[in-house]
Amino acid sequence: MVEQDRTRRRRGVRSGAAENRSLPSYGAGEIDVPFVVRGTGEVIARDTYWEEHSHPTHELLWNRRGASTATTGARVWTITPSVGLWIPAGTPHSGWTPAGTWHHAAQFSVRAVPALADTTVAVEVTPLLRLLLDRLATEELDGAARARTEAVVLDLLAPSPVELLLRVPDAALLEPIVAAVREDPADGTTLAAWAARLEVSPRTVTRAFRAQTGLGFSQWVAAARVQHAIGLLAVGEEIEEVAERVGYRSASAFGAVFRRVTGTSPGRFRLQ
Repeated sequence: MVEQDRTRRRRGVRSGAAENRSLPSYGAGEIDVPFVVRGTGEVIARDTYWEEHSHPTHELLWNRRGASTATTGARVWTITPSVGLWIPAGTPHSGWTPAGTWHHAAQFSVRAVPALADTTVAVEVTPLLRLLLDRLATEELDGAARARTEAVVLDLLAPSPVELLLRVPDAALLEPIVAAVREDPADGTTLAAWAARLEVSPRTVTRAFRAQTGLGFSQWVAAARVQHAIGLLAVGEEIEEVAERVGYRSASAFGAVFRRVTGTSPGRFRLQ
């Protein structure tokens, strides 16, 4: 419950302002499902927090519209219309889906579908893959047509060259920094200022970030800002406004960081 409250505070959610959903936790294959692939879709009416749970099936999450996040351990993954998330069966995860997101989930039988990866991995959701998943959601398919479609879906599933991933450190030393940046991505406190506030050296802060995330302080802040920016861009915010809201003085500076983190420009991302 404490961690859920922290998550809500990081998202800027007032108590009672979001829907909270609870799902059971299952081990991989604990329930023998009568399908190979089954998909669902929902336009999320209210900001929704999904408490930690796990499925007996493999799961593919993706959005037709908007951006959401899923958390596995210390990793926060951003899900968009072009970058989905493969979650192996039995993997505990929680989620955050803003209002207005057109959210999709596809479940894959562990007995019929080998895991794409042993751990959670980003998946490239191409237009063709989206069309095929939509086709599987219809009731009109006969058995043979469904089997052919499922086979092509499985053939198309592949890890994405881009991972929209933020590793969140849990070291007590870094907790004030993490909380400040995730609550206000435009927070401009420098490494030197944080080190002075925490009464340690800048090198100590940098080493702690690298040990837990593989990134230095500035790189981690940039990744956190881009993750927040993706959500704003996905709902149609103007690039200049997003740049300012995540702490950049110009759209060009924001664009350079966005491209470095995601491999694409803010403008191109909005068109996806």
